[in-house]
Amino acid sequence: MPKMGQSRKMDMLSGPLAGKIIAFALPLAASSILQQLFNAVDVAVVGHFAANQAQATAAVGCNGPVINLIVNLFVGVSVGANVVVSGFIGHQDREGANRAVHSAMAIALASGFLLLFIGLAVSRPILELMDTPEDVLPYAVEYLRIYSIGMPVIMVYNFGSAILRCIGDTRRPLYCLTLSGVINAILNIIMVVVFHLDVAGVAIATVASNAVSAGLVWHFLTHEESEIRLDARKLRIDTGDMKRIMAIGLPAGLQSMVFSVSNVIIQSVLNGFGTNAVAGSAVALNYENFTYFVVSAFCQAVVTFTSQNFGAGQYRRCNRIFRLSMLFAVISAIIMSWAFILGRGFFTSVFTDDPEVGRYARLRICIVLGLYFVLCSYEISGSALRGLGHSLTPAVLTVFGTCVFRLFWVWVVCRIWPRFDVLLAVYPISWVITGTAVLSAYFIMRDKAYRMHHALSTQLWGRGLVKTGVSDIIGPEERL
Repeated sequence: MPKMGQSRKMDMLSGPLAGKIIAFALPLAASSILQQLFNAVDVAVVGHFAANQAQATAAVGCNGPVINLIVNLFVGVSVGANVVVSGFIGHQDREGANRAVHSAMAIALASGFLLLFIGLAVSRPILELMDTPEDVLPYAVEYLRIYSIGMPVIMVYNFGSAILRCIGDTRRPLYCLTLSGVINAILNIIMVVVFHLDVAGVAIATVASNAVSAGLVWHFLTHEESEIRLDARKLRIDTGDMKRIMAIGLPAGLQSMVFSVSNVIIQSVLNGFGTNAVAGSAVALNYENFTYFVVSAFCQAVVTFTSQNFGAGQYRRCNRIFRLSMLFAVISAIIMSWAFILGRGFFTSVFTDDPEVGRYARLRICIVLGLYFVLCSYEISGSALRGLGHSLTPAVLTVFGTCVFRLFWVWVVCRIWPRFDVLLAVYPISWVITGTAVLSAYFIMRDKAYRMHHALSTQLWGRGLVKTGVSDIIGPEERL
């Protein structure tokens, strides 16, 4: 058991891959699921104990797309931080890695306070633009404004956990979220059942629990012994590191942001089906998120493992990382999604006793989760491209394959057939389109990226501008 402050660094550059990818991804998946449980517990508590259960459930649920819209740009930037720091580690540049860590955390704090003010300013206008039902709007605005106060700690946690992932440490973020998840659940009960604060109560509980997880991640980084050690006195943004982080992170963040815009528009159409449909959709969305976070964990594994091995010039190892992660993600998605489909009666009852809300929830689970594994095709391949330093291409293809197509579906198809099931059918159809495009781009761009990196590394090594050359850090079987 490592002592306090001792590095939990994983060797991603040598040895078998399958076990390390699973060891990296499973704690990360559990962490993400626990983070989603903040919202899920909010929905469950207000769905059973709030004075106006359907309205409160809808208020919490309809804020999901809005919150994602507000925060996803900067969460994408944290992916850029992960790639840049991991690249320095793979190239054995400890000084560069540490400098990038401090730049990333300075960006995290600045973005957190920016999002705080944006969230407070746009809460009511954006919820009104989404045609949030009148009986739900006051509760939804109240929840979003309180949630926005916690944006700085949310950014600290997301960037901090991304930095820990650079050395393969996904366990300590899991410990953070386990503790904060317990705190969240306890505070939810106290705020809603004891103090009758309903929507405001679950929002306060979420902010408080997020603060706990952020504080723990900050503590881990400031007591770390590896190159990712954080010193608050050194927090500053290095221009060069910021450019590299933004080059990878901004396209990823913009993709997520535009993706969230399409979901907000879908949510606005869904709001037109009434409070019960909104509440039922919010219930089902929890299980979609649980499944997605397992897939996303393998995406993070692809980014981190690929960026380190690519930096070290281990190109065939990068290929194996892609194949294994795709296999693990597809199998996990199939198992989880069909477990939720087969047990949909039980799973919806966890969040609601209302029969009409439950009917909408079960319908969404069947339509969206049936082909959920197809989503892996573009998520894993897009993450592999980001690990290779190509973030713009998967972002553009995903925007067109999902976002643009979904807008076409909402504005054309749903006007011809304005039905709940027709609206939700857009998800699996868009996954097939996007997966075909991004997978094709990955196979086309991958070998070109390897050749360019090999040539550049060899040139810089020959000129003495880097400490190690590709031929020093890879075996003959890895060279092109």
